[in-house]
Amino acid sequence: MQQVDLIIRNGTILTMDRENSILENGFLCIRGDTISHIGADYERSFEATRSIDARGGLILPGLVNGHTHAAMSLFRGLADDLPLMDWLNNYIFPVESKMDADFVFTGALLACAEMIMSGTTTFCDMYLFEEEVARAAREAGMRCLVGEVLYDFPSPNYGPLKKGFEYTESLIQRWQDDPLVSIAVEPHSLYTCSPDLLTTANELALNYNVPLIIHVAETLNEIAKVKEKYGKTAVEHLHSLGLLGPHLIADHCVHVDETEIKKMAEHGVRVIDNPESNMKLASGIAPVPEMLARDMTVGLGTDGCASNNNLDLFTEMDTAAKIHKIQTMDPTVMDAVTVLRMATIEGAKALGLQDLTGSLEPGKKADVILLNTHKPHLTPMYNPASHLVYAARGSDVTTSIINGKVIMEDRKLLSIDVDEIIARAREKSVQVKAWLR
Repeated sequence: MQQVDLIIRNGTILTMDRENSILENGFLCIRGDTISHIGADYERSFEATRSIDARGGLILPGLVNGHTHAAMSLFRGLADDLPLMDWLNNYIFPVESKMDADFVFTGALLACAEMIMSGTTTFCDMYLFEEEVARAAREAGMRCLVGEVLYDFPSPNYGPLKKGFEYTESLIQRWQDDPLVSIAVEPHSLYTCSPDLLTTANELALNYNVPLIIHVAETLNEIAKVKEKYGKTAVEHLHSLGLLGPHLIADHCVHVDETEIKKMAEHGVRVIDNPESNMKLASGIAPVPEMLARDMTVGLGTDGCASNNNLDLFTEMDTAAKIHKIQTMDPTVMDAVTVLRMATIEGAKALGLQDLTGSLEPGKKADVILLNTHKPHLTPMYNPASHLVYAARGSDVTTSIINGKVIMEDRKLLSIDVDEIIARAREKSVQVKAWLR
């Protein structure tokens, strides 16, 4: 008998491997933090410390949220139904200027609880006081890629920009050996960052071999500002500064044309699509089918709760699939498997974490979620991928395992106290109301 720590059995496994293999009546073995075996028809040759019965449900990789502002969970519903610039300049930036480390830690914990309970096991974050986001993710047991937002004006965290680069470098050095937390360099956008800031950020990312992450071509207003100031499109501007490359993760990319897509593809740029946020802020629809046609790596993100207003990647998948069908008037565009891959293995590739997570294969870290399909809205089930994209909800996730550790079981969070976090979040909301008076 081969000894393992955990066996998950009696479920349909969607591996999200290269062949999109599906194993009915599948089983998965975990030893330490790693998937050791996977197969169909449970083999009695394995002996486990404990076993989890999937009860005929679905077993798949934990979802990858490629773009968040986690602590903005505390701004959920704060200033809805406003244009992006009005929303940012008159509401978000003013309240952010008053935040402190504890505020961000609380908001990040709240976001982690929401993400874990809706099937996300990995997220990528851009915000302020990112040391606190890293700490919150570590406490919650989530895998993450995080970075401090950098821009031309002073930050309520680090103050002047020079200190921002020092803060980012210290994050990289402090977390470089952590099994769950990775660090990126994250200038905010082309309209809030000077060319000098962008090139310095790029040099820092290349020096430490970490990703460079930036909002790109999110709105028409942004495009107009870049054109007016630099006489270039967003991608032309990035290219002129030497920022295009496989280390660059570009968030949104709503307003990029065919020439820009070709240029990004040639340089191996990775993209994160955020359809629900883009819809809510009326930013537009990113040309994801055109990007995929050029074999670009495209992941899926929710953006922050102030512009979505949730962190549920199941609803994001549903939106991502449908929005392109109506735009192109083609029901075959963005099929369920393509979108599910964006939320799993392609999302992991977009973050540079594909060797660790995103698919269920021996040797990869054990980031696994289980869904209960014994529900009216999931019955009958002819196509598991279609069910996950078009019918499932985050609340259907029963169990989440991250890095081999059971973080949620039977919908009970085991790593953090949800009731305590909710109470702390409500206290912070009183502060936010006071800031806006």
